[in-house]
Amino acid sequence: MAFNFNERVGGAENTTLIVDALNLAFRWKHQGRTDFRDQYVETVKSLAHSYNCGNIIITADWGSSSYRKEILPEYKQNRKDKYATQTDAEKQAFVDFFEEYEETLELLAESYPVLRYKGVEADDLAAHLVKDKKEYGLENIWLVSSDRDWDLLIQEGVSRFSYVTRKEITIDNWSEHYNVTPEEYISFKCLTGDKGDNVPGINGIGPKRAEQLIRDYGDAMTIYDNVPISGHYKYIQELNQNAEVLLKNYELMDLITYCDDAIGADNISEIQRKMS
Repeated sequence: MAFNFNERVGGAENTTLIVDALNLAFRWKHQGRTDFRDQYVETVKSLAHSYNCGNIIITADWGSSSYRKEILPEYKQNRKDKYATQTDAEKQAFVDFFEEYEETLELLAESYPVLRYKGVEADDLAAHLVKDKKEYGLENIWLVSSDRDWDLLIQEGVSRFSYVTRKEITIDNWSEHYNVTPEEYISFKCLTGDKGDNVPGINGIGPKRAEQLIRDYGDAMTIYDNVPISGHYKYIQELNQNAEVLLKNYELMDLITYCDDAIGADNISEIQRKMS
C-alpha cells in the first residue's frame, strides 16, 4: 500500500516517528502477553502524540541481516544457540508471540507504512530513512527503540526514545549517556564489539580502554593506520595482531554508511515507491 504523507496523524508535519517494531513488541513478550495488537497500535499513537509527530513509519526485521552474515557467519548465532536450549513450553511461547506480532504488523499496515524485507533488519531501514531524510521530506525524527545501536543515527534533528528505560537520547544530552562524541561512537563500538549481536571486538578492550584509545589516537580508522602501537599491555598486543577486526566491524556496524548495501537496490526502490 502506498502511503501519502499528506494523510497526517494529527501532529506536526515535519516530525516523524520511526518505530523499531519487534523491539517494541518485546515489551509485551516479557510480560507473557499474546494479545497485544490493539494495545501496540494505541502505544504507537500515544508516542506520536507525545512527540507531536505527523508521520509514523514502522520498520521491522525479517530474519537477521543477510548482508552481515556474509561478512560474519556467526552474526547473532548466540541468539539461535539460546533458543535451542529452551524448553518446549518456552519455544511454544515464542511461536504464540510471533503469531500475534505478525497480526500486529498487518493491523499497523492498514494505517502506516510498514517497511519489512527478507534478510533486512530494522536498524538498516531506519538508517536509510535518516541518511536520506531530505529526499523523503523528513525533517525531525524520533526513533523508538531500546537498541543502543540506533544511537549511531542520532544527529541534529534525530533523537531516540527507549520504552525500556523511559529515557530520551538527543544530540543535546548525548554527553549524559556517553563519554565519546556521536561521531566517535562507531569507533567505540568497533573497538568493543557487540556481545548482543555476537560481534567480537578487540580482546581486552572494554569501554574505558576504548575511550582512552580514541582520545589518544582518534577514530578507529586512524587507530588502524597507527598499528603497530607501542606498548606491552596485552590488549595493545591484541590490537596490533587483530587490527583488521576494526575494518570488519565498520562494515558490520556503521549503519549510515552501509545501510543501503544491507537493504539492497530493489528493496530501496520499493521503499521509495511506498514513501512517495
